[in-house]
Amino acid sequence: MRQPCSRPRTAATAALTAVTTAAAVFTLAGCGNTAARPQHAAGPAATRSAPNASGPATSTAPADTAWDPHPRSIAALGDSITRGFDACSLLEDCPDASWVTGNRPDVKSLTYRLLMGDQSRSWNLAVTGARVADLPRQAAAAARHRPALVTVLVGANDACRPTTAAMTPVGTFRRDFTEAIRTLRRTSPSTEVYVASIPDLARLWAAGQGNAAAQKVWKLGICPSMLAADAPGEAPQAAQARRTAVRERVIAYNTALRDACAGLPRCRYDAGTVFAQPFTRSDLSPWDWFHPGVPGQARLAQLAYTAITRP
Repeated sequence: MRQPCSRPRTAATAALTAVTTAAAVFTLAGCGNTAARPQHAAGPAATRSAPNASGPATSTAPADTAWDPHPRSIAALGDSITRGFDACSLLEDCPDASWVTGNRPDVKSLTYRLLMGDQSRSWNLAVTGARVADLPRQAAAAARHRPALVTVLVGANDACRPTTAAMTPVGTFRRDFTEAIRTLRRTSPSTEVYVASIPDLARLWAAGQGNAAAQKVWKLGICPSMLAADAPGEAPQAAQARRTAVRERVIAYNTALRDACAGLPRCRYDAGTVFAQPFTRSDLSPWDWFHPGVPGQARLAQLAYTAITRP
């Protein structure tokens, strides 16, 4: 098995020349080749919430139906966050560092915690570059394994578009998410679903601000709706309005995830905890200062484990 590399943050600045010559122009949870193949990674009442500008606002939802806090197999759906993109090396997926299926002890993934590291019972079906429209296809692939638990973290790419006008409409987002869960349940009706909220992209932007190397990398096109520098002639107020619109769309997506999950049996939303997580620069990739690095993946794993094993 290829060992994941963990390079010091100072190496990122030296790597900028390689980044500049790379042909990839990538988005937050979808950098690189969107056709990348998925890789097999060798109860009581739930509180759900919709995040707002100050964090998650809780509300009581119906009880989970026969939720098992100790699932015996896991399939991961989503985008490059779950693939561990840029967590270990430049412009590469690193599923060994994935918060769901990774095998690194410094991440302590769900597979590591719940399955005692048995990767024969976990499948990473996430695809770098995926949007919610890709989720039904991933769900169909997961259903063939009949996993006890499916994790979902998707939506950043739906907001990280060339313009705010190109962001996925909220109604379409909810429809595609709901269709994915129905696709899964048609073949694997007893599978539990854990849904992580989309991270606060504005918080990630703020964490990388002031870093000269980050500014250079972001010019390659990573999440342009949020990270693009003020365009020539663009008033500061217009740039701020653009970023505010992206953040509000992410909040709307998370509300759609919460509401859709609340209407489905054995579906547990994270109550907005990922959105509210105060990620710092040290949690981010040393290659793009936006995707989660190994520490960020470890945070995601801990948040998910707490939510999934709640009695």
